[in-house]
Amino acid sequence: METLEALSARLATTEDIKSIVRTMKSLSSASIRQYEHAVEAMSDYERAIELGLRAVLRDRRRQGGWLPTRGERPPGRRHALIVIGSDRGLCGRFNDRIARHARLAIDAVASNGEQARPLLCVVGLRAAARLEAAGHPADRLFMLPGSIAGLAGSVQKVAIEVDRWSSDEGANRVDIVFNRRNEHALAEPVRRAVLPVPRDYLDGLSRQEWPSRGLPLFRMDAARLFNWLIGQYLFVRLYQSLAESLASEHASRMAAMQNAERNIDNRREDLQAQYRKKRQETITRELLDVVAGFESVHALR
Repeated sequence: METLEALSARLATTEDIKSIVRTMKSLSSASIRQYEHAVEAMSDYERAIELGLRAVLRDRRRQGGWLPTRGERPPGRRHALIVIGSDRGLCGRFNDRIARHARLAIDAVASNGEQARPLLCVVGLRAAARLEAAGHPADRLFMLPGSIAGLAGSVQKVAIEVDRWSSDEGANRVDIVFNRRNEHALAEPVRRAVLPVPRDYLDGLSRQEWPSRGLPLFRMDAARLFNWLIGQYLFVRLYQSLAESLASEHASRMAAMQNAERNIDNRREDLQAQYRKKRQETITRELLDVVAGFESVHALR
C-alpha cells in the first residue's frame, strides 16, 4: 500500500496537472473568440470584393461581353484539395474526423472518372500524418499559424501554391475540407468549393442593382481587374476557412480540457480520501505505539 508521502506527492502532481488544464482551457476560450472575430471582420472585405466584381460585371454586361473565369473543366484538368487539420493534439477526434472526410472527398474525385489523383495540400501536421497512414501523402504541407497575426501569411502561402498548381499542374477545381463549429457540433467536417467561381454566382452579381445612385467607374483593364478580384475572392475563402477551422479546433480542445478537469477532480477526490484514510491509520498506529510503550514502562515498575 502507498505511503503517506507517496499519496501527498500524487496529490501535488494532480494539482499541477489541473492548473495546466485550466490554463489551456482559458487560452482556448480566448482564442475561439479571436478567430470568430477574424471571420466576422473578413466579411467586410468580402463585401468590398463583391462590389468590385459587381462593378466589372455590370460594365461587361452593358458592353455585351463576358469575362472568362476558371469555370469550365476541360478534359484532363486536375482536381485539388486543401485539407485543414491541426498541429497540436488534445482536441478530441478533431483530426480523425477531418481525415475521414478528406478520404471520402478523394474517393469521390476518383469515382468521377478522373485518372490523375487529386493534388493534396494539407495544413496541419496531425491531419497530414493520418492521411499519409491511409495512403494519401500530402503533395504540399504547411503548419498552422501560432496566433491570429499569422493567419494572413499562412493563407498567402496556400494561395501561392494554388496558383502554382493552376499554372503548372493544370488544376482548375479547388475544394477546401475543414472542420467548422456550429450550434450542433464543435467540429463538423465540411467541403467548400472555392474554384472555379460559380457562374450563377457571378451572373447574380452582375444583375444586382448598385447600392447607390452614383454608378462605379474604373480605369484599369477590365480583364486584369477581374482576375485580381478573383484572386482576392480566393484569399477571402481561404482565410475564412482557416479561421473557422482554428475556432473549431480550440472549441474541441476546450471541451476536451473540461472533460479532463472533471476527471482530475474525481481522481483528486479519490486520492484525498485515500490520503485521509492513510493519515488516520498512521495517527492511530502512532498512538497505539505510544500507549503500548507507556504500558510496558508501567509494567516494569
